[in-house]
Amino acid sequence: MQKTNDNVNHSSKNKEDGVLDLIHTVMHQYRSLQYQALRDGPHDITHMEGKVLGFFGHYPGSTQSDLARHSGRDKAQLARLIKGLRERGLLDAIADEADKRNVRLNLTQDGQNVLGVLRQQGRHLNGKAVAGLDQTEQLQLQQLLLRVKANLDTET
Repeated sequence: MQKTNDNVNHSSKNKEDGVLDLIHTVMHQYRSLQYQALRDGPHDITHMEGKVLGFFGHYPGSTQSDLARHSGRDKAQLARLIKGLRERGLLDAIADEADKRNVRLNLTQDGQNVLGVLRQQGRHLNGKAVAGLDQTEQLQLQQLLLRVKANLDTET
């Protein structure tokens, strides 16, 4: 596997930036490594494309409107992503029997394969990320991150 050239988010000079900057850096590094598995193959996809595939993997037969409600993303942006994924043979569309104006979207076999690679790489990286942490430390880290998230959830 080829190493990335991404040094933008790997700086250790700004320790005063805070915990959220560190979380951002870790997630950026994780996503970069996760998608690296696909970069050299026939399906070089973006993070957002992966999220769309993941949604239709979890909710087969959903519509673009379902995805928009779930993600909170702009419908036009989603339409472009879905169109590109369909053109590349990763998503398939079938007219809704009840309302022909709606299309139900499903992963193709290639789409399922790509999503499988992303999930497998995600599991591998999750294991690598917590290597050396025992179960208690992993649980503590999860609980602390959930508290950080809860603190931000109240910030409306």
